[in-house]
Amino acid sequence: MEREVQRVRSAFGSGRSRPLRFRLQQLEALRRMVLEREKDIVAAITNDLRKSELNAYSQEVITVLGEIDLMLEKLPEWVTAKPAKKNLLTMLDEVYVQPEPLGVVLIIGAWNYPLVLTIHPLIGAIAAGNAAIIKPSEVSEHTAKILAELLPQYLDQDLYVVINGGVEEATELLKQRFDHIFYTGSTAVGKIVMEAAAKHLTPVTLELGGKSPCYIDRNCDLDIACRRIAWGKYMNCGQTCIAPDYILCEPSLQDQIVQKIKESVKAFYGENIKESPDYERIISLRHFKRILSLLEGQQIAFGGETDEASRYMAPTVLTDVDPETKVMQEEIFGPILPIVPVKDADEAIKFINEREKPLALYVFSHNNKLIKRMIDRTSSGGVTANDVIMHFTLSSLPFGGVGSSGMGVYHGKYSFDTFSHQRPCLLKRLKGESANNLRYPPNSQSKVDWAKFFLLKRFNKGKLSLLLLTFLGILVAVLVKAGYY
Repeated sequence: MEREVQRVRSAFGSGRSRPLRFRLQQLEALRRMVLEREKDIVAAITNDLRKSELNAYSQEVITVLGEIDLMLEKLPEWVTAKPAKKNLLTMLDEVYVQPEPLGVVLIIGAWNYPLVLTIHPLIGAIAAGNAAIIKPSEVSEHTAKILAELLPQYLDQDLYVVINGGVEEATELLKQRFDHIFYTGSTAVGKIVMEAAAKHLTPVTLELGGKSPCYIDRNCDLDIACRRIAWGKYMNCGQTCIAPDYILCEPSLQDQIVQKIKESVKAFYGENIKESPDYERIISLRHFKRILSLLEGQQIAFGGETDEASRYMAPTVLTDVDPETKVMQEEIFGPILPIVPVKDADEAIKFINEREKPLALYVFSHNNKLIKRMIDRTSSGGVTANDVIMHFTLSSLPFGGVGSSGMGVYHGKYSFDTFSHQRPCLLKRLKGESANNLRYPPNSQSKVDWAKFFLLKRFNKGKLSLLLLTFLGILVAVLVKAGYY
């Protein structure tokens, strides 16, 4: 493992990943891979999650292609050095911020959306000029295998390396020194990743999860709200990190919500949900049994049917859920939706704030003031009002968690920035030395007063101000040279 990392580091050291042209070529190659091998990729996702081809394409392939297209369009602008503001002492100098690659990064993907959650960060790493070692999740074994097969056929084999394996291989990888680690997965493993990274002072991006609350106000369109919630909750069989984890609502709304979600589920998947091509399965038997255990002692309003052999678990709603029970102590990550009655929005806010900060917060209401109040008085990775999940689809928004739901962000320009070091650059000339007498010993009160003027004085923008600053700079240089200090 150590030799493999060193091989990638040597390739990065050659400098060939840095030029804009090379980055664009690699992104084009990645795009070509997705287009040319789409059927193979979709088949792998389908085998891992029993996802229909249409769902695999719309939920994963389209997302990846959209991210690549954005990078190809915007990258020439993003890699360009940005001028920085000057002060009086640097008016004649060149001052700018230059994004530069971090180096060799480790990307550890997740199994629930095995293409998007592995390739999305890779797109950002390539765009920023890095080399990368990619570790797909071993749980989604078919997708991991196809990525290990295809990526070397399209990308530079020395700069971008796929390493498959389980806990043992991941543990060995984490012993190595990287310049950044990007991990998507559980909070428990996130802590392990962060601990390993700390030994090398390696920065991390942790895309974790948590229990994302969904508050439904009495002043809203329940039909639309429940339809959107049911879509987001049961998509991918509930195995979505930003799926609504539980509902908070007034007790009087509970029965209506149950009925309307039930109607939406029937509209989405038909009478026989198990036979619907749009309804997936739990990824593994271990996860199936974990989710099944969350139903113990609960009041099932509808759903609850399971089939261990096929890892089928029906869309399920629980009512009058006690916040102290097991289903409310961990992220569900499955098709179970608890409803916790609360008195009003203030009690919902208190309930949310008494728990770990979630990856997402959802609020349904016609009352914009109430929505803003919930946003202002809570904290979460992201917020969507009157819908669920859709903030993930906007590359103009940073995606990431806060607190135990993660740290760092990505998507679009935020991915490029995550994998870049913003390097400040000041280019001076070996001239005008007389003005530097202000900073050279011996010091004096006059020098301190001039320094305060140069560094603390603020001027209005415009050509007149620029001319004035230049004149003052010349005047001070003359005064200093003449000995007036």
